[in-house]
Amino acid sequence: MLARFCGVLVLLAVFLTGLNALRPAVNQELSNIFNELWRLDVNRMKPGIDYNVSVQGRASFVSQGSHVVQDHALQPLFSNVNENRLKNITTFARFMKLLDNFERYTGVTEQVTTEELTEINLFLDAVLETEVMKRAHKYLVSKGQSSSNLRLFKSQLNLIWFHLYHRQRNTGLDSSGFEHVFVGETRSGPELIGFHNWIQFYLQEKNRHLDYKGYKAREHDLPDRDDHILNLQFSWHGVVKPVGSIFIGTSPEFEMAVFTIVFLMSRERSTTVLVNIDQCQMELVVVRRGHSLGTGYPKLLSSNSRHVGQRTH
Repeated sequence: MLARFCGVLVLLAVFLTGLNALRPAVNQELSNIFNELWRLDVNRMKPGIDYNVSVQGRASFVSQGSHVVQDHALQPLFSNVNENRLKNITTFARFMKLLDNFERYTGVTEQVTTEELTEINLFLDAVLETEVMKRAHKYLVSKGQSSSNLRLFKSQLNLIWFHLYHRQRNTGLDSSGFEHVFVGETRSGPELIGFHNWIQFYLQEKNRHLDYKGYKAREHDLPDRDDHILNLQFSWHGVVKPVGSIFIGTSPEFEMAVFTIVFLMSRERSTTVLVNIDQCQMELVVVRRGHSLGTGYPKLLSSNSRHVGQRTH
């Protein structure tokens, strides 16, 4: 009996070791460059000063396409945001001008006006002037993934983020990386897809189009109001996102730089990298559609430096 019990323990240990081996190691090179970008992100909003969040209760399991969801957050996620600072920082201000340029339904052809093209152009100009994107550009040039010519790099960013493509078959050009990641989309089912940006979240919540339902996290890693990434559940125009994830407080240029680097450093259709940024460990997920971004989002694994000691490579 004892021998059988010991045998079970050995098998269990082998199984757990195998599981641990399957976990990807932290990508130290990308962690280093992303932490540089983090330190350079002077436009990042500060929790408790520029904004306040209330994470409230843990959200329950909800299947994709469900209309029925229990609300574990009676108050909004954002109790306040310093809108004056948002409007007075060029990249934030120009970013917000882009948010109403898109049809949220997939299958509906996007109509891009001359005014909207000008807004995209001005936004990219502002992003390229930041120290965050300058450093990202320098890194990509050193890796042979971007031209040192600023005009060509701007065209590359435009192709990655704003090039229109088909997300739904047998329709016109109905989507782009920017729309999916920063604005959000809905498709028949109904299903809410994309929507990984905190500014859009705040503005839609303020206008009562969005209802925060609670956070998603493991028991031993509860979020707090200072976290710069949250896994959460919410509904938008009545369509539920069972699990979503967003950076909180970060600038548009930081998010664009991070996902652009992951996108260009891999040729796989779907790429997941494990990185440590500031006090958080996360997976960064990027899916490509040809030369353009299909989606990009962070998935928080651990916050408040609980991951310290994780193996790296």
